[in-house]
Amino acid sequence: MGAPDRYSFPSDPVANPEAVVTGGSEGNYYRFTILTSRLLRYEWSPDGGFEDRVSTLAFFRNFEVPTFAVVESKRGLEITTAHFRLTYNKKEFSPQGLSVKVGNDVWRYDGQSYGDLGGTARTLDNVDGRIPVAPGVLSRKKAYAVLEDSDSMLFEKGWLAIRQPGRKDGYLFAYQGDHKAAIKDFYKLSGKQPVLPRWSLGNWWSRYHEYSDSEYITLMNNFRKAEIPLSVAVIDMDWHKVNIPEKYGSGWTGYSWNRNLFPDPESFLRELHRRGLKVTVNDHPADGIRAFEDLYPEVAKALNQDPSSGEPILFDCTNKHFLDAYFDVLKANIEKQGIDFWWIDWQQGNKSKIPGVDPLWVLNHYHYLTSKRNIGTTEEPITFSRYAGPGSHRYPIGFSGDTIITWASLQFQPEFTATASNIGYGWWSHDIGGHMGGSRSNELTARWVQLGCFSPILRLHSEKNQWNSKEPWNYEPDTASVMKQFLVLRHRLIPYLYTMNIRAHEDNEPLIQPMYWNHSSPAAYTVPNQYNFGPNLIVAPITTPHNASTLLAPVTAWLPEGRYVDLFHPTLVYDGGRHIHLHRPLSEIPVLAPQGTIVVLDGTPKLPNGVSRPTDLEIVLVVGADASFDLIEEPEPESSEYVRTPITWNQQYGRLSVGPASSGPTRWRNWRVKLVGHTGPRTGRHETHIISRDLENRCTTLDFGSQSEFTVYLGDNLQLDVVDIRTRVHEVLHRCEMGYWMKEQTWLAVTDSELPVEQRVEKLRALEIDDAVKDAVMEIWAADGRAAGSARGLERWTKEGEGEDCYVLV
Repeated sequence: MGAPDRYSFPSDPVANPEAVVTGGSEGNYYRFTILTSRLLRYEWSPDGGFEDRVSTLAFFRNFEVPTFAVVESKRGLEITTAHFRLTYNKKEFSPQGLSVKVGNDVWRYDGQSYGDLGGTARTLDNVDGRIPVAPGVLSRKKAYAVLEDSDSMLFEKGWLAIRQPGRKDGYLFAYQGDHKAAIKDFYKLSGKQPVLPRWSLGNWWSRYHEYSDSEYITLMNNFRKAEIPLSVAVIDMDWHKVNIPEKYGSGWTGYSWNRNLFPDPESFLRELHRRGLKVTVNDHPADGIRAFEDLYPEVAKALNQDPSSGEPILFDCTNKHFLDAYFDVLKANIEKQGIDFWWIDWQQGNKSKIPGVDPLWVLNHYHYLTSKRNIGTTEEPITFSRYAGPGSHRYPIGFSGDTIITWASLQFQPEFTATASNIGYGWWSHDIGGHMGGSRSNELTARWVQLGCFSPILRLHSEKNQWNSKEPWNYEPDTASVMKQFLVLRHRLIPYLYTMNIRAHEDNEPLIQPMYWNHSSPAAYTVPNQYNFGPNLIVAPITTPHNASTLLAPVTAWLPEGRYVDLFHPTLVYDGGRHIHLHRPLSEIPVLAPQGTIVVLDGTPKLPNGVSRPTDLEIVLVVGADASFDLIEEPEPESSEYVRTPITWNQQYGRLSVGPASSGPTRWRNWRVKLVGHTGPRTGRHETHIISRDLENRCTTLDFGSQSEFTVYLGDNLQLDVVDIRTRVHEVLHRCEMGYWMKEQTWLAVTDSELPVEQRVEKLRALEIDDAVKDAVMEIWAADGRAAGSARGLERWTKEGEGEDCYVLV
């Protein structure tokens, strides 16, 4: 485990001189850098100096020089590109003196960041519901966004540096709603999202609880008996000594195993590794290294301090010698025992001995770079810590903090995760199920686990409370079943998630994207909790309790133009281009796929711990349009190239082609194909491969056995099945808890073929029943315009309250 050069990292912070416009006189100097025709850096300095060092935001400023024009006079300056026009009076920056016209909007300098679509926040600690978030680089109300960089921390020759006071520095993003172009240039400026190790995408177990080694191993065995796979074992702060002599202060910080609980740490960690788990432990570093610690003498010697003095070694992130001892003596020795990576739980604010140096930035940056020494076991560098500000995406994974266990907390979390992508931060890990407070709710927990399955990271967590823990078997049977279903699904999704992981790195496309990233319709901004999960899937998490009449939980969704099927509810196919109310039982969350979607799942019948490359794969195919998907997997030994297996679907001829893989030896795998939402007529062309045609759930599954590559013809121009309105409405009404007579009147309103559909819809609206029942019926009745008697187009939306997201179906 050789020490890496943690003071060396890729950067190219000096801009091309040809992109720079500068000038000024004593006490008043300016510099503008035209990074692209839509990205401008603006600087002002009282001393004539400008910043070419790396900032926490900007690692790379040497862009290709765009086309721009400069018109200068004694009193003013204009810079024009294809996308903006800057006007400047050559004085200290002010709203009157520096402005930039972008489209029909004018930005006037005010020293503030601006991005009205939001970014993210440092923590969700103690959050119960919605909180403000810092700006990202995307805007809707204005044609521009701004990131102020005047106060950010700097790096010089790999070490910390500070800015000269009085200078002004910032970046204007002039993208006029071209959100993806803006975020891709942000990554070009700040650096890419790194690749995560495959195992980090599986299920994490975490709980703030005073485990013993035997209790923890028994728990892991119980997960295995329950056939619920895990990939990461998190051990909160009770791994170390907590009850320490009063003279040393708090036991919040610690680096010595509690031998009463873990008498043989090496053996304990070996047992976790033997079960296919990676291990991380909690570190609250603020109190430094004190004399009671096992490694105190070695750290003291490394810092030329007399170990016999017993003087505490204070945490000082601004001291390079301290950091070297912290990483190469203290942490390296603990890592040798079997710790794979660290959970950095810094909670002491953004101040240090040096003004402008935030300890969280220092911890995140150097932990990530130091973690390279462990890639023999972790596969990729990794850390696990809080968000420090723009640029934090370079140090995944993010720990969002200790949320309150309420529906309000759950309701904010999808939006919070999605808007984080607006500042490039794609790998949040939340406390799934919430951390503390609140009250026990089976339904809330199940819905939170469903969200976790379709989040960047799924990490179960809870506070130190005997009543609060997230083992599925400790909940009611229905809830336990749902939790298991989605925890298993998370591991089945690993082939897809790892592909999205590489896509995020190579193509600057985060896994989670707000709907407005990919759709310019104003309606895309009205569903902040809905998001793209990869290039095709649309997730509309359920974040409210079920209705007492329907026993279903509702969520308002917006579907772009096209036709969609719900992967968990394939009996329903929806026409797009509209808002729609979706209603689901506890076992389902809306995950909608448009025609022409391919998702690859792990097809292993019983998934073990860990996330090894599967030999059984299932292709989920949504017919109706051409589709393609490149399955990306880790490089083979002795290779640096990712293994890419192309999968294509030709709609016209019904041709599905898999492979060949782009590199590495030929791999034979067992392949299944699941046609979701299609049962269709028997064509005879693929009959021998069909292992199930599920008419009730509208899916067809085919088995093509062990293949390295293959092409099959499934039938010309296959289409999604048409919704059976009567059957589906009957299912919903059957479960409704309402009066029998009114239930029958509702049924007749839908099925009375003697009346035109328009009159029947009005008849339904007039019934004195719970609006939720009407909504649930209308969801089905208007879902698929191809269906006989469809009410498509007869939905009536009305505006209720202020804001664009206040439309309700009546």
